[in-house]
Amino acid sequence: MESINKSKQDAEKLAAAKEAVKFIKDNDVVGLGTGTTATFAIKELAKRMQEGLKIRAAASSIKTEELAISYGIPILKLETLNSIDISIDGADEFTTSLNLIKGGGGALFREKIIASLSKNAIIITDSSKKVSKLGAFTVPVEVIPLALQYVFNQIEKLHGQGILREKEGKKFLTDNGNYIVDVDFGLIDNPKELAFALNQIDGLLAHGLFIGLTSKVIMAKGDEILTFE
Repeated sequence: MESINKSKQDAEKLAAAKEAVKFIKDNDVVGLGTGTTATFAIKELAKRMQEGLKIRAAASSIKTEELAISYGIPILKLETLNSIDISIDGADEFTTSLNLIKGGGGALFREKIIASLSKNAIIITDSSKKVSKLGAFTVPVEVIPLALQYVFNQIEKLHGQGILREKEGKKFLTDNGNYIVDVDFGLIDNPKELAFALNQIDGLLAHGLFIGLTSKVIMAKGDEILTFE
């Protein structure tokens, strides 16, 4: 059953990716997200480049940069860019008001910088990611290591339960050399308010609540493409 669901999700992700890359124009600077959904977009973008599309890209992670280079996509350094024409990324959850939870892949800080620089920030998803209220998926936060206990204490004051992310028995490290804490806040009544509170915590580099950073969500549901703007 799980493999059937995964193949359905993958088919929907691919359909959404194909729709999103139609918005990319010659000479655009394109922001590339991280994760399985973004990988579909990168592969579709590479196909368009083989047909003659000329673009340059900025990557939200080392993994994405390596993948893009392997497909012949020229990469610009994120720190040199004043703006990005269009970005394509996935989400862990989204609502129709275009609030998101992102960061399941651990690249939330760089993804947030790309989204903030983007004139047109497109999120592509399968139908399982649409929710009426954020919070079934935990909110990832990137934490500077020496501030770990302090951040845990502050998160508890916000009624969050945090777990330090591990991978293969070791603390998960982001591309920036920081930890990820996955925080369960339950269903979130006011994402904007929570995002503001998290922004006030010293040592918390970034959180996975993306509020007001998305131009449109392109979601595939079966054979149907739905766009939320």
